Amino acid sequence: MKREASLQTACVQWFNLQYPQYGGLLIHVPNGGSRNRIEARNMKRQGVTAGVADLLLLIPRHAYGCLCIEMKVERGRQSEAQERWEKQTQRFNMYIICRTIEQFIDTINFYLCGK
Repeated sequence: MKREASLQTACVQWFNLQYPQYGGLLIHVPNGGSRNRIEARNMKRQGVTAGVADLLLLIPRHAYGCLCIEMKVERGRQSEAQERWEKQTQRFNMYIICRTIEQFIDTINFYLCGK
């Protein structure tokens, strides 16, 4: 498993243990991966959008519709599509890049509890 995938897995496991009352509301958007042309075209027709954040916490807080979390390892960089989507979604949602589980925990706790 790649480092970013391992980090994201650990973060989701922590969230599910810490906030079981919100089960199913932290979702992963599987935009990545390779697909054949037909499948890619069908997925785009069904709403797949390049650049969408890795995780979406579908709970409104602090005048935001949801929390969007892009997972990146230490030196990972956003793609141009991710930067465009970040700018687009920040009008309505909180968007954060998390590079460590500690950043993820702090972000979730602040977003949900204000601490």
